[in-house]
Amino acid sequence: MSSRNRKYDSGAEKRKKRKRLEAVAQSQKGALDKFFLRETPNANIEDDISDDMAEVDANIAESDDAVEENVDGDIGHDLADEGRDLASEGNEENIADDADDNVSFRPDMFDPRTWDGLDPKMIDILLQKGPKRDLSIEHGPRDNLSRRFLASSYTKVLSNGEKCDREWLVYSKELDKVFCFCCKLLRKGLVRGQLANDGVNDWNHLANRLKEHEVSREHVTNMSTWYELRLRMQKNQTIDKVAQRELEKEREHWRRVLLRILLIVKFLAEHNIAFRGSNSKLYQDSNGNFLGLVEMLVEFDPVIKEHVDRITNDKIRDHYLGPSIQNELINLLAVAIKSSIIAKIKEAKYFSVILDCTPDASHQEQMSLIIRYVDVTTCSIEESFLGFLDVNDTSGQGLFDVLVEELNSLDLDVANVRGQGYDNGSNMKGKHQGVQKKLLDINPRAFYSACGCHSLNLTLCDMAKSCRKATEFFGVIQRIYTTFANSTKRWKILKDNLSGLTLKSLSSTRWESRVDSVKAIRFQIPEIREALLQVAETDNDPLTVSEVNSLSENELGGFEFLVAIIIWYEILSSINVVSKQLQSKDMVIDIAIESVQGLISLFKKYRENGFSKALEAAKQIALEMDIPIEFRTKRKIKRKRQFDEGTSDASIDSQSGEESFRINYFIPVVDQAIASLIRRFEQYQGYEKTFGFLFTSDRLRLLDDDSLLAACENLEVALKSGEHKDIDGKELSDELGLIQQILKKSMGPLDILQFLKERPFYPNATVAYRILLTIPVTVASAERSFSKLKLLKSYLRSTMTQERLNGLATIALEKDILEKINYEDIIEDFISRNTRRMMLFSTS
Repeated sequence: MSSRNRKYDSGAEKRKKRKRLEAVAQSQKGALDKFFLRETPNANIEDDISDDMAEVDANIAESDDAVEENVDGDIGHDLADEGRDLASEGNEENIADDADDNVSFRPDMFDPRTWDGLDPKMIDILLQKGPKRDLSIEHGPRDNLSRRFLASSYTKVLSNGEKCDREWLVYSKELDKVFCFCCKLLRKGLVRGQLANDGVNDWNHLANRLKEHEVSREHVTNMSTWYELRLRMQKNQTIDKVAQRELEKEREHWRRVLLRILLIVKFLAEHNIAFRGSNSKLYQDSNGNFLGLVEMLVEFDPVIKEHVDRITNDKIRDHYLGPSIQNELINLLAVAIKSSIIAKIKEAKYFSVILDCTPDASHQEQMSLIIRYVDVTTCSIEESFLGFLDVNDTSGQGLFDVLVEELNSLDLDVANVRGQGYDNGSNMKGKHQGVQKKLLDINPRAFYSACGCHSLNLTLCDMAKSCRKATEFFGVIQRIYTTFANSTKRWKILKDNLSGLTLKSLSSTRWESRVDSVKAIRFQIPEIREALLQVAETDNDPLTVSEVNSLSENELGGFEFLVAIIIWYEILSSINVVSKQLQSKDMVIDIAIESVQGLISLFKKYRENGFSKALEAAKQIALEMDIPIEFRTKRKIKRKRQFDEGTSDASIDSQSGEESFRINYFIPVVDQAIASLIRRFEQYQGYEKTFGFLFTSDRLRLLDDDSLLAACENLEVALKSGEHKDIDGKELSDELGLIQQILKKSMGPLDILQFLKERPFYPNATVAYRILLTIPVTVASAERSFSKLKLLKSYLRSTMTQERLNGLATIALEKDILEKINYEDIIEDFISRNTRRMMLFSTS
């Protein structure tokens, strides 16, 4: 037949034919069932559960081996004698969670779309835990008819108006369908109704489908079976009690093991101790502190002993002792600490940022981020560490960009920053391109405060350079230290002569280096001189002998040096007292202003009578050391006077050595101290004008109504940005007017805030004092974090990742918060990250 006469069906006919064939095939499904007897659903369910429970241990071991045989083939058998390699983890650390597709366990576990492939053990867990609903989902997406799933479907309204919960109804967000929990899990063979099979998304007729299903015989039977099984599991009365009891015992054992591993990680982290060694096997040398502590616990703790026995006897492959598990637990602890801190910051609302930078052992610039805020619960000032930030661009713009990005990642609003604390570097404090200027451009209420301790240190540097003799003095101090420190023999001679303080080296950055160096010599000059003389007699090196003779005769043997070291010790001690006071975490700006002003007044008074006191003290030391009490005088240079020159000033020519020392040495040093303090702390005057009336209750009580209103309105302007303002000046004036006479005398800002906390009906006053207490004074907390950085990232640990460094630093620096963390929450979080862990650890 030619193709011209051949007849083809149309597309519509083909589709109709295909539907008829599919209908016939569907009608024949289950046709053979009538020739066989089928067991009831209840019997089948209980028989299956009984079989699963009886073989649960074997199934777990077989499933573990099946998953891990490709990653553990090279680990398995060098156990008791050679030790097991715990770095190449045999557990889920190296499996990469392929079976989970890197998806968290909980959403997949309780989503009906995954129930068709669950094994009996997973079904048991689901039946025991019951369905989980995402209460945040009030409705689903709309369909083509603009209808959608509503959360009200979870509730059934009875004829009398009462409501009852449809506990069995589950909504799958991924599929946009609803299912019956018990019928979906407990079905055997074909079951009527879409709720037990593919789910329902016919939202127009959903109410009718639910009513029909919940009265069906299959649903009622499955509900009864589910409730009975769940009750038996909770009471440990399943069909195979022994298997269930053994399973619970095994899970409890693993949780106890994990708790001990977590505590080992916590101990090592908070004490800045390295974890790993060059070897990753138990009971071998150089296997690190972590495995060493595990080996020690074996001697005392039966749980760890059993765990290690299983490892060494090759009974388990999931040992949870490897580096990736360590890193995960470190991260979990650090995240818990950081979450607690951020929650407090958000509760406080207003906060200040404190930044400082330093290079680490790998020559990478690290910027420490400290947040200062007022804990509204305890009414205390906190300065909390939130991490080291890896910076490549150290310009003002680069540091500012890193800061803003980090604050955004922490979900902290830059608009709530009320203070900035940095060191005196130009990239930080620069008036045009510094970080403080960049932040002020976007937030004018972020008050900048230079570090008080850095400013004091720079004041000392200015003083040391104020005159030539001052510069030479610290050169002599360093020469004395270097002479002894460069030789163990000379240091031994020094130690034999000293019974108290040890000589210290000078440092341009360490705040207390100068006073420590001067103090050791100030109170031990005779002993140090005697040690120098002994070195001159015993040493054979001519350069050393020349140096020690010069120091012992010309420097320590001179009266001028005695006077100078007494003067410097008095000055440095006064500054050091203020510096230590400013370094406390709860230092407030008003106390800092008072301390600096007191230091300036002290130097002004010392300028008048300090020299005479130093002279008397030096004379007593000179008499003890048999040193002549005289100042060196320079030879007067006489030159020929020209015919048109007048006579020289007799007062200058007749100036004594003592007077010359006072005018050319003592006065310039003290004057430089006063001038530097005024210049470097002039910013404090701005805080005085803005917040001064809030500093003490005494100052507040002295203000009349007009002065108080003017001060409050001035503060309102300072705390206003555009249309936004933190306080209302008039309302603040009214509130402070009411508490003026109630406050006790000599109350500071923190005392007043505590008073207001107990009386929550002064909102503007409370906000004003919280902002005042938020302003930083120093960056000492950032400096303290650098001390931990040097301990954590040493040259032996220079390849440490940034995440691990921040985790360890957070644990080490925030020990108070660490002690309040619930370890069970950490363990639950650890378990929930992986499906296999849920099967291994879950107890309920």
